Amino acid sequence: MATLPHEMTIEILLRLSVKDLLRFKCVSKPWCSSIDDPHFIKLHLSHSLKTNTNHSLILRHCEYHFFSVNYDSLKTTQRLNHPLGEQKTPIKILGSCNGLLALIDDNGRIFLWNPSTRKSQVLPSTEIEFSSPSIFFPRSTYCGFGYDPISDDYKLVRMVQVHGKNNSYLHSEAKVYSLRSNSWRRIKDFCFYLTFYREFGFLADNALYWMVLETPQSGNKSLVAFDLGTEEFRFVELPDSCLNKRFCMNMKAMGGYLCLIATYTEFNDDVVDIWIMKESWIKLMSWKKSESILGFPIVIPLAFSKSGDKVLFSIALHKFVWYDLGSKRVEHVGIRGLPSSFDVDLYVESLVPLMVTL
Repeated sequence: MATLPHEMTIEILLRLSVKDLLRFKCVSKPWCSSIDDPHFIKLHLSHSLKTNTNHSLILRHCEYHFFSVNYDSLKTTQRLNHPLGEQKTPIKILGSCNGLLALIDDNGRIFLWNPSTRKSQVLPSTEIEFSSPSIFFPRSTYCGFGYDPISDDYKLVRMVQVHGKNNSYLHSEAKVYSLRSNSWRRIKDFCFYLTFYREFGFLADNALYWMVLETPQSGNKSLVAFDLGTEEFRFVELPDSCLNKRFCMNMKAMGGYLCLIATYTEFNDDVVDIWIMKESWIKLMSWKKSESILGFPIVIPLAFSKSGDKVLFSIALHKFVWYDLGSKRVEHVGIRGLPSSFDVDLYVESLVPLMVTL
């Protein structure tokens, strides 16, 4: 019986879903070896990202139920078994990168989880290396998760800051967890102010982004980035039109780019501007509440269509719509089994392992 050349077999396997690849590992030892090969895993991930295939929405309902929806079909939900099983412990998603999700529970334990392979790993705990002067001083914790292609390593960043009186801060520290070494290390401190109890960064262009304050007295929001390669923080300029307005700012990563959602009041009408950062800030779209194109108050862009002419939005945490950038028309998306309310993110299905092969 004639067999396909190895190179042709690999080309075929690259186009399959993770679910099919896991099944086909049982076909033969050579197939199993090929599918488990780190080089093939990277090729498969790269093909999925370039062709915008093997993507799914992940929904979190009631803080501990997880569902996935195939992005190509957007037809029905599938229940996911997360690492904590049936424990009804609140879980939040710190970030998503290359098919791996970083999760944190109410006790501060952090997990890495690949929903496609159903593998998970608990990160080692790390102490905060400064002692709070008083339990009555508030503390902020900001986290983010991403991949550094230079070192071929997945990293999780944690910033902690203890606040004092008069909007000052007393202590702060920044640490990075490396999946390759399975350990934490402290890095150079940061020179800005964390404003909320807990915030999670967004990954775009090999950097993690958060909204912070440059000075606590001004109250003006600033955008800061953490370069996963150099492990340095830097401030990023906001769009010019956002500098002189009082606005509510949200962020999202979409299509590999950072996306800003700015809501403000102009001429007694609420306005939403959506910006995307490529080489510079580009205004993707804008609308007024009175026009009711998409609605208010919670409108989250999730992803571009494969053709790039539509954007998928989550509306008010309970439904989805396609928005046509050309015609400005809205098309409602009906998904069976959708929970009554949810947080949502987009992730790519992958074979990426939780233990890095050195």
